[in-house]
Amino acid sequence: MSGKNSKAPDLFVTPKAYFGEVIDHALHTRGMATSDRTVAYLIELLEFFLHTDNLFEKDNEESLGQATLAELYLRASQDPLKKRVLLKKLGDSTLYISGFFGDSLKRKVVDIDYYAEIGGRAYGTLAAVTPSDRWAEVFAEFSERILEYIDLLTYISQKALVQTNKDLLRLYDRYLTTGSELAKDQLLEQGLLNAQTVKGGRKQ
Repeated sequence: MSGKNSKAPDLFVTPKAYFGEVIDHALHTRGMATSDRTVAYLIELLEFFLHTDNLFEKDNEESLGQATLAELYLRASQDPLKKRVLLKKLGDSTLYISGFFGDSLKRKVVDIDYYAEIGGRAYGTLAAVTPSDRWAEVFAEFSERILEYIDLLTYISQKALVQTNKDLLRLYDRYLTTGSELAKDQLLEQGLLNAQTVKGGRKQ
């Protein structure tokens, strides 16, 4: 029998450790290369949005759900005092929403392509005004590879499981409308696309 001072086994991992493992697995599976700093940023992003209220955090009584993305981007670009904060909020929110709720965007006035475009612009502008070269590189990478990172977060949210015909139709629709590499790979695995007729992410 162990003594009173024996340390209890650690049965739970922290959100940071959990998301680190999930992101590493997703990057390896998707064959994506990125920097340790970008991975650290993604971990913090997933930790932050673990509390869904953060998606609707207000700033001067205005939130992502109360103004159009273009309006928020314009305000962020024109407010010198809060420029970096607002651009980061806009980029992070659009990246997360596109990755985790991309399917629901199909039923909205604006779709995932629009979110990706605004998010990419926000990160690109943020990279240009960020004094730290290290973080500017991260934001520039998100801007240039926004669709890849949306696919990465989508993979994490789906856990690469395709179980029903409805899921397959959703995947096919996502592939046709966005050229998603993740959707393409999953459709190829299911035998629903011909590898000989697929090139570069969109059906030819």
